[in-house]
Order: sequence, then C-alpha cells, then structure tokens
Amino acid sequence: MLDTVREVHTPEGVALRLPAAGPIPRALAWAIDFGIRLGLLMAASMVLGVMGEAGMGLYLVLLFAVFWLYPIICEGLFDGQTPGKRALDLRVVSSDGAPVGWLAACVRNLMRTVDMLPFGYACGLVSGLVDPWGRRLGDLVAGTMVVHVPKNRRLPVMEGDGVMAPALPLRPAEQQAIIAFAERAPRLTPERQVELADIAAPATGAQGGEGVRRLAGIAHWLLGKR
Repeated sequence: MLDTVREVHTPEGVALRLPAAGPIPRALAWAIDFGIRLGLLMAASMVLGVMGEAGMGLYLVLLFAVFWLYPIICEGLFDGQTPGKRALDLRVVSSDGAPVGWLAACVRNLMRTVDMLPFGYACGLVSGLVDPWGRRLGDLVAGTMVVHVPKNRRLPVMEGDGVMAPALPLRPAEQQAIIAFAERAPRLTPERQVELADIAAPATGAQGGEGVRRLAGIAHWLLGKR
C-alpha cells in the first residue's frame, strides 16, 4: 500500500497535511522496538535468574511492563514516538493532527490484543490495508494515526558579495520569496537565476548578474548575516 496524505483543517482554517505511514515502515519500527524489548528481558533474566522464585516474580512483572507499558510510556512521554518510530521518522498523532494524549496512547496499545487476532497481527494488517490512512483497529478506536515526521532541513543559502538592505520596503511574502530564491539558487542554472532576479529588480535596483548578486546580499541581510 502506498503512503497517502490526509488533509485536516483546524478551527482557525489552517490546512494540515498528515503523511500517513503505511504497513511496511510501521512493521520495521515495531521490529526495532521488539528487539529492544527482547534485549531488556534477556539482560534482566541473567540478573534475576540468580534470585530464585523472587527473581521469577520480578521477571514476570518486568515482562508485563516491557510488552505493555513500554509503548504507552514512550508514546506518552516522547511526543508519540518509541525508539523504533524515532529511528524510522514516524510519530503517533491524533486524527486531527494534535499530539497524542495518554488516554489515546493507552487505548491504541491495549487494542493490540484485538489487532493480533487470530495470529501475526492479521486483524491489524487487514485494517491497515483497508483504511485509506493505514490505521489499524487500535488507531480507529483511539482516534489516532501514525505519520511520517517531516524533516525540517534548511538548504544552504547562495554565496554573495556581502550584505545589503533592499531599495524598497518588503512585505513578509516578498521577504520569504527572496530567502527561498537564495536557498534554491545553487541548484538553478545561471540563466534561470538571472530570469528570477530580474523580477525583483525594483528591490535590488539592478538586473542581470549584478541583480543576482544584490538579491543574495538582500537575502543575507534578511537572515541577519554579517
């Protein structure tokens, strides 16, 4: 199943795009978490094994905590992410895009007892394939979904001869456009750079290659560079 994007609208009218995660990245994240839990239990068994019956009792308590409380605590404390989800850049959120709460984290994880039926997470897999946003039964009941975490990676700004203020006052949208140009310019041809810089000639007071250099200087000025 291909990953899809769910668009929701906040009460303020802002559109949020939630890139829903499909079964494959979710299964990989689960496998990582399973490996971590298995490692914890193996380490604990070596320590508690020398304590006899008392150690066995403690091990059973730890077994319950690792397999049932581990995902709830991780998702509740770490903004909807277990170590496995963090490694795969996934996060659990509410269906409206809000951060997941403790109650929702408890419900979606306790519902795994149903998703596991009849074996191998069959119910959860079927639900994820049928639902347009890949939600298993636990997500449907809890009102949650698993999404890809967007990577806010800032692009390098093009080099310039210095810093210069614009010739005219700039509106916020114009400032954003100039910064976006400076970020994308290294991937553009010189001809395309000149073409776009000529559009901003009123702000730079120049055209051609000089306009490109001045536009880079204005971008540096907007970014507070010296």
